[in-house]
Amino acid sequence: MTKKIGFLSFGHYRDVAGSRVRSAADALRDHIELAAAAEAAGMDGAWLRVHHFDHSLSAPFPLLSAMAARTSRIDVGTGVIDLRYENPLYLAEEAAATDLIASGRLQLGISRGSPEPATDGQAAFGYRLADGQDWAGVTRDRAELFRRAIAGDPVARSQRAVASGTGPDLAVQPLSPGLPGRIWWGAGSHATGVWAGEHGYNLLSSTLLLADDGRPFHLQQADQVRDYRTAFAAAGHTLGGLTAVTRSAFPITTAEDRAYFGARSGGEGVGVLDGTTARSGPTFAGPPEQVAADLRADEAVREADYVLFALPSMLGVDYNAHLFENLVAVARDLGWKE
Repeated sequence: MTKKIGFLSFGHYRDVAGSRVRSAADALRDHIELAAAAEAAGMDGAWLRVHHFDHSLSAPFPLLSAMAARTSRIDVGTGVIDLRYENPLYLAEEAAATDLIASGRLQLGISRGSPEPATDGQAAFGYRLADGQDWAGVTRDRAELFRRAIAGDPVARSQRAVASGTGPDLAVQPLSPGLPGRIWWGAGSHATGVWAGEHGYNLLSSTLLLADDGRPFHLQQADQVRDYRTAFAAAGHTLGGLTAVTRSAFPITTAEDRAYFGARSGGEGVGVLDGTTARSGPTFAGPPEQVAADLRADEAVREADYVLFALPSMLGVDYNAHLFENLVAVARDLGWKE
């Protein structure tokens, strides 16, 4: 079964011993080269996580545009943009401009987002909840306005419309045809995955799942993917309907691989996030044939259309270019690629 594969990167940078990415400038410039290296190796996507008030990637569109300009085939995407921090119409302009630069290769993941270092980050950005509001509802409303805007729906009034007393007659510009079919909702629970299907988003399943029921992560996530597809079809949507999951996978072919990842295999994580029990997926590390076997046995990976691999970006461009080649070789072994 053919699948797309790509990387998903936090873009961490730290000026500490052992880091090959010491500054924000290093991280940004490296990711332009990482996209080119991933494309050269035969991968299909270069996706970025977005976090604020942290030593990681926070302003995705300049970087995505540079990555797109440096490449010709690979998708550039986000997993995810936190809508608590976003003006949906400005987001629509930025996304469309980036997609035009990318010639239709933007895969835009959005959602309510995950916990951030700042307890008042959204307020610092100028966004506060009104009485009776919650972030889940507000961000879903913002998402729908964003989708209307990128589809070309009028959202503002000209002087002529005001004078005549008519409704909005101006759409945001630019518009990028095809972008509405490449919007993904980041879902961290089964219920949110179903909601994404009902509302016609692509599904970007989270690296952790809330409301853990005790079963292995891949089984819970596979249920989420299948139920998303059922909800998507039942709602009558025809545009989109793709699913993506993320895994940490490190084929070991050199002594350097073994030094970094030889003791990392296995170990699902279970903890508490926002007051709810959460489970995260395992790490697959070992000889390429073992990593292939682990991925083959993963039910959610089998269900997904797109598999993203967590990127150890602080190890630098050269090491990750080697990792990309190993991951593409595993994908070929699995029959995902020719």
